[in-house]
Amino acid sequence: MFIKNIDKDVLLKPLQIVTGVVERKQPLPILSNVLIEKTDSRLCFVATDLEIQITTQLTDADQKGPDAAITVAAKKLQEILRVVPDGSKVSLDIQDSRLQVKVNKSRFSLQTLPAQDFPKVQEQLEQAEKIEVEQGQLKKLFGMVQYAMAQQDIRYYLNGVLLVIDGASLKLVATDGHRLAFTSTMLDKEYAKKEIILPRKTVNELIKLLGDGKEKILFELAENQVRMTFSDIVLTSKVIDGKFPDYERVIPNYTNHLEMDRLAILQALQRAAILSNEKFRGVRFVLTEKNLRIISSNSEQEEAQEDMETDYHGIALDIGFNVNYLLDGLNNATAQTVTFSFGDPNSSILITVPGNEEFKYVVMPMRI
Repeated sequence: MFIKNIDKDVLLKPLQIVTGVVERKQPLPILSNVLIEKTDSRLCFVATDLEIQITTQLTDADQKGPDAAITVAAKKLQEILRVVPDGSKVSLDIQDSRLQVKVNKSRFSLQTLPAQDFPKVQEQLEQAEKIEVEQGQLKKLFGMVQYAMAQQDIRYYLNGVLLVIDGASLKLVATDGHRLAFTSTMLDKEYAKKEIILPRKTVNELIKLLGDGKEKILFELAENQVRMTFSDIVLTSKVIDGKFPDYERVIPNYTNHLEMDRLAILQALQRAAILSNEKFRGVRFVLTEKNLRIISSNSEQEEAQEDMETDYHGIALDIGFNVNYLLDGLNNATAQTVTFSFGDPNSSILITVPGNEEFKYVVMPMRI
């Protein structure tokens, strides 16, 4: 018997951790599989798409018997375990190159592929720089920038998050060419300067897997690869090879400022967005003395208008933006008050949090 009488939830948890990287359509059939290795009383689970590899293990599985390893369809096994009754005991047995899954009176027979054919990612971590960050802190930082990552952009270096270690400072930056999100924090000690671009898929997996507490994550940063170790999980990922845009030049220094209650303007923009053009999603900001007017319209000549009293005393402006980009920034700023900073009608808008230099969000204007 490969695995005998193990609690369903105990087996399901590591499967859920690793199967996030598995795609159903893969160039190699074995990449749709999870590798399960049994050594002494330890069970190890590995999944990869050749760019990212996630490994986790059960160290006290209490499974006696000879060492063994097998690969089986990750999503299918996960789905079987997900729908069987809670509290069920599961047994897995290998018979004639098939994995027999036994749960109560249910039986499932799944195809397998040899463990020795599983293409584990080769580690390239020579002279890697090691840093430690609290998981909850890092998860929050990623959440403040990840929405600005590009999706399948031909400028491949935009399809991820730039991670910069500079002395005792950790900076995260994401941009899709239309908006840019920046955040930073201070580390507990100084490190050598290092810059890497983490792929979009790696960032999304990290956000899912990181805890919210003070437990640490260990980063090992090398030239072409990064390994992250936390909570019995090892995530190894390629980094994107490319030159990230000069984000410091993109972040402006404006003199026209408008301080607003974040929820109030968020809700006003949500209302205006209902009648915005479905394709371009444009809204206009018309700023005059002590007043902000938000206007949206669509191809059916429908229009929404929101007037908000403000303490604005800068130059009068009429400027358009993609409302979805503004909503992304406001939803992730997580502060009671935000500051909008403006240049001229052809310039970007800068969204910041009063008294917090660690978050900056830039949105380029659009013609409406």
